[in-house]
Amino acid sequence: MFNLRSLCVIVLLVSSPSKADEEAAAEDDEGPAANPVSDFVTSPEFGTLRSVCKPVPNTMGLCSGIGYGEMRLPNLLGHDSAREAQQQSAAWMPLLGKHCHPDTRRFLCSLFAPVCLPEVTAPVSPCRSLCEAVRDACLPVMSAFGFPWPEMFNCSRFPDGSELCIPGERDQTRAEPTDATKGSVMCEVCSPDSEGEQEIQQNFCKSQFAFRLRIGSWSVVRTDVRVVPQGRSRVLRWAGGPEEQQAAMDQSALWLPHGCSCPALDGQLTGSYIALGHMQNGRMLLRRLLKWSRDEKELKKFIRMLLRQDC
Repeated sequence: MFNLRSLCVIVLLVSSPSKADEEAAAEDDEGPAANPVSDFVTSPEFGTLRSVCKPVPNTMGLCSGIGYGEMRLPNLLGHDSAREAQQQSAAWMPLLGKHCHPDTRRFLCSLFAPVCLPEVTAPVSPCRSLCEAVRDACLPVMSAFGFPWPEMFNCSRFPDGSELCIPGERDQTRAEPTDATKGSVMCEVCSPDSEGEQEIQQNFCKSQFAFRLRIGSWSVVRTDVRVVPQGRSRVLRWAGGPEEQQAAMDQSALWLPHGCSCPALDGQLTGSYIALGHMQNGRMLLRRLLKWSRDEKELKKFIRMLLRQDC
């Protein structure tokens, strides 16, 4: 789950390496797994350091199977052992689960486990365009939990493409998505069941409206998804006036922007949903949509808990 606790772990891991990690780093640098390819790298950030190539650990969940077998150390974040890089990269795994950008993993691994090219004597940085694309897509997710884009990921420090760098998998000119790529990123609105209940609870009082509903159908209108409720929805929260509420209900539609995919709408549209959102340009825009996967008794208990909140 990508939540406040996970992001706190990120900050702590980046800023506070343990003594055990430092000792392990020293042992790793002298271990037999080091590739003979090595050089001394001088940089204003890390000074003069011995650069070596090491296998990407199979236990490094963030980058295992990324498409290359060896990483160069020290990496671009100053970690000088595979163990240290592995431990600190683990804190970023929850961000992958948010599917905020298709190149998130490529960008993070270019920093934590930069590819080792024998003909290049230093880690290859991500292109600035790759950093900016991932930042622009993922920063809203992080900001929702009160965290800024980390300074260690400052895009201005990376090359603009005029020199060797790691590009995004897709064209970084930020063209409009094609039919083949539309819907390939999961909407932030549609959290997995494992974290959806917590996000509904956290955002209930921040939302202009909250409904319990059933869904009759959905369709794509240009780049947006139009969701049509079935029958009468139960209003759990409405922060606007009665006239605005009536006008909104007369529309009989909720909207998901930007054509992203929503697992909650996959398969048969059976059972109950909880929807949170706000009015924008005369439309009811969804901010959270949860398909209830447990029994009716648990749903009623969850709704009672929401209604007890002091909004």
